[in-house]
Amino acid sequence: MTPTLISAHAQQVLQTVQGSPASQGTSADLAITRSWRRCLDQHRLDPASRRAPDVLEQPRLKDHRAPLENVIAVARWQMNSLHQQVGRDGHVVLLTDARGVAIDSVFNEAERCEFQRSGLWLGSVWCEENEGTNGVGTCLVERRHVTIRRDEHFRGKHVGLTCSASPIFDARGELLAVLNLSSVRDGQSLQQHYQAMALTNLSARLIENCFFLGDDPHRYLLRFHPEAGFVGLLAEGLLSFDEQARICSVNQAALDLLGVGRQQLVGQSLTTLLETPLDQVMGQASTQPSVCWPVRLLDGRLFYGQLREPLRTSPVTPPAIPEVTDVRVCLEDPRLQRSFARALRVLERDVPVFLQGETGTGKEAFAAALHRASARASQPFVAINCAAIPEALIESELFGYRGGSFTGARKDGMVGKLEQAHGGILFLDEIADMPLALQTRLLRVLEERQVVPLGSASARTLDIRLISASHQDLQTCVADGRLREDLFYRIGGFAVQLPPLRERSDKGSLLDLLLREEAKGSKVRLDPGVREHLLAYPWPGNVRQLRTSLRTLVALAWEGRITLEDVAELLPAVPVAVAQNPLGQSERQTLISLIETEHWHIARVAARLGISRNTLYRKLRQHGIARPG
Repeated sequence: MTPTLISAHAQQVLQTVQGSPASQGTSADLAITRSWRRCLDQHRLDPASRRAPDVLEQPRLKDHRAPLENVIAVARWQMNSLHQQVGRDGHVVLLTDARGVAIDSVFNEAERCEFQRSGLWLGSVWCEENEGTNGVGTCLVERRHVTIRRDEHFRGKHVGLTCSASPIFDARGELLAVLNLSSVRDGQSLQQHYQAMALTNLSARLIENCFFLGDDPHRYLLRFHPEAGFVGLLAEGLLSFDEQARICSVNQAALDLLGVGRQQLVGQSLTTLLETPLDQVMGQASTQPSVCWPVRLLDGRLFYGQLREPLRTSPVTPPAIPEVTDVRVCLEDPRLQRSFARALRVLERDVPVFLQGETGTGKEAFAAALHRASARASQPFVAINCAAIPEALIESELFGYRGGSFTGARKDGMVGKLEQAHGGILFLDEIADMPLALQTRLLRVLEERQVVPLGSASARTLDIRLISASHQDLQTCVADGRLREDLFYRIGGFAVQLPPLRERSDKGSLLDLLLREEAKGSKVRLDPGVREHLLAYPWPGNVRQLRTSLRTLVALAWEGRITLEDVAELLPAVPVAVAQNPLGQSERQTLISLIETEHWHIARVAARLGISRNTLYRKLRQHGIARPG
């Protein structure tokens, strides 16, 4: 948009807020006028500003995505469906968190640049205090569906957009995310606008209900509606309760059908709502209910419902981690145990495994452990670092060549890494650094299970299991054009996030194992304070740095004694900020202490730590902290 038009729009905004008669027809929607006033009076925004929207860098974006991984997984299919229903071209579907940060998106790849110029991409921040009146930001404030058409945006920079946004609430009625459909096309009819509004709102409700249905399988779930045929459809009421028949959560449709507020219902016994005897209701529970039965409320109204019983789980031993014959990998962290067991299970079914983690987190060691534990343990494990081989050589390294294929080639040719891995497992480390031309060839090999060496006319059958890895975010690599999107989907069958060493709960065991390995049978003892210093150190280089440091300390040890002076000289003291952070070096102990003090009142613990409840739940899972039965 030209500076002149932006300036004219800014004047129109100011006139509307000031109540100028000349602008009476600008916006009949009071929500937009309220938003414009907030933008001027509270946020002090300039409608004529031409600055681009803020976009978070990948590490910060991951912090916003991580607590909502389940929501992203639930929403993805519906986002694709919405994109198809509105005709794809000229439209982008965004999923944002409750702070307006775009955490997922669906759009036509050919239109990427156009959407990026408009700020409609991953990591962009669309809260109202940043971008003024817009679909996402105003939806977050109003907590209801909003549509912001072109010049209804506060900032002139955004008047080329039309946005429909709907809130997504969790099972407890808290705002979880926003689903936003934006169009960069002008000339849309009123009917198309209404269609976009309806489809966006419908999609948000479907995501909300799907998330509710999977929120807590360990509680009873009652699905109900006045019409039996509507049970199982979008308009149904959803209500969960525990073994004591205490209501735990309800969706908005249930509140609307019952005509009560959330505060009146949650925490109350089901008997305060139903006239039908509780034992009669419980008798209808089933793991997969399919028949609707009548249930009457105390006020005489009749509903039809289905009752899903809780998922019954008896205490079980965590999946056994296959024993390995060396100490190259430590798997005592509960997250690593679970990831390893699941990765091994899918690898045996020929599903590619992708390992992501910071440099030095032990991706190759993890892959090698999967190989040793798999049914192919007696077959080859071939590892190749795509970033360590010169680009001119990587093709011949991977695919091999016939003798005399090119100048400098061996007379008898060379078998490539792909063929060497036949019958076994191929590990491609730093796959994002593979040249694009080779990515095309690799994709064809993975699809056809055949390899053609350089200079050869005949294909050779290939039987491999694939594990790949990278310290980079592959979605960013795809967005930057450094990784083929089709290869991204082919190698990413099952993704494992390897935690950095500073977040692992088995640091002590890993330290002991590596120290024994580096000591090579000689006796090594640690002076007082050494172990504590090593465990408290943040280890930016992760396991690789720890191993190298232990090797150095063993070499420096006088008469087998590692002193605190040696450690302090080799490794700087832990930064003060880390030592003072209650979630730093003793995060697990801090969480346990606080949560016991607050008697497992999650909201109070989160408030004391200054984090959201979603983040707290994630940290509890990371540290394997579960409420006693």
